[in-house]
Amino acid sequence: MLEKLESLEAEYQTLERQLADPAVLTNPSEYQRVSKRYAEMGHLIETIRRYKEALAHREEARELLSDPELGEMARADIEVLEPRIRDLEAELERLLLPKDPLDEKNAIVEIRAGTGGEEAALFAAELRDMLIKYAQTHGYRTNLLDTAYTDLGGVSKVVFEVTGPGAYGFLKYEAGVHRVQRVPATETQGRIHTSTATIAVMPEAEEVDVQIDPADLEITVSRASGPGGQGVNTTDSAVQVLHKPTGLIVSCMESRSQIKNKEKALSILRTRLLEMKRAEEAARRRENRLAQIGAGERSEKIRTYNFPQSRVTDHRIGFTTHDLEGVLAGDLSKLHEALRKADQERQLEALSSQSA
Repeated sequence: MLEKLESLEAEYQTLERQLADPAVLTNPSEYQRVSKRYAEMGHLIETIRRYKEALAHREEARELLSDPELGEMARADIEVLEPRIRDLEAELERLLLPKDPLDEKNAIVEIRAGTGGEEAALFAAELRDMLIKYAQTHGYRTNLLDTAYTDLGGVSKVVFEVTGPGAYGFLKYEAGVHRVQRVPATETQGRIHTSTATIAVMPEAEEVDVQIDPADLEITVSRASGPGGQGVNTTDSAVQVLHKPTGLIVSCMESRSQIKNKEKALSILRTRLLEMKRAEEAARRRENRLAQIGAGERSEKIRTYNFPQSRVTDHRIGFTTHDLEGVLAGDLSKLHEALRKADQERQLEALSSQSA
């Protein structure tokens, strides 16, 4: 294990030198790759160094065990160091788990209003704003692809893409059913209602991932519209694509260019077809992603937003925060860190059970 840790430290030092290299600084794509990897490794390298430091201190203490004056103190130090070393080893095992290669892909996010009528549509719009803010705050680019508005400013459906290295891995924990408990703006008697919205987060598929036969497509165009039916342009730019073998229908109307909307609609279609393929493969393997963390399942409630108590609870891991306002404003970092840690711990448990 120490050999592996040494190689990781060497990689980190190489990245550090590259970040000061003029050739890298003048190459935007290379600089982005190096800086992203450098940032990703920061916590790992810090943990490695704390682990090695603890090992060195334990070795020094062991050498003093036979000393008549310092032996007792050395034994006390070792008693403190042993559990710390075990904890650091467990942390390193978690950090060194292999990553899902799909995590590096761009993401397609689809939010749909569920039960609750207009209140569910308003909640879906809030979830859209929450995720877009969260992604943009962390340097990702977002682009709306399709939106179906309701009369009160909510959305029955919204689709957007999030681009940047690691976008899918960054957002995948949001997939599932989100529930809100509050007094709706449309409620006249002050009663608390429960509404839901579903979020699907999918790794964006490329042409090499999914091949589509043009003969299987039926493409229609229409005039795009905005909230309340207001026209957003005067050209037939909205594109709808029907994939006849599966019955999947995809639309895109956010650009004024029919060509761009068609390209984006086909990208969404490829992504959905890839997601269907992944789901079928998972079913065949009878995989259970342990509470659906990161699996994109929409069949069960994953999180509740309770307004009367200003509480957000993620039911997959029992995580609760009373910073409801902050979460809806896009501050999901603590929640996602807890989800990542729980996901990694479950992976370790699965590896242990397989090797047993």
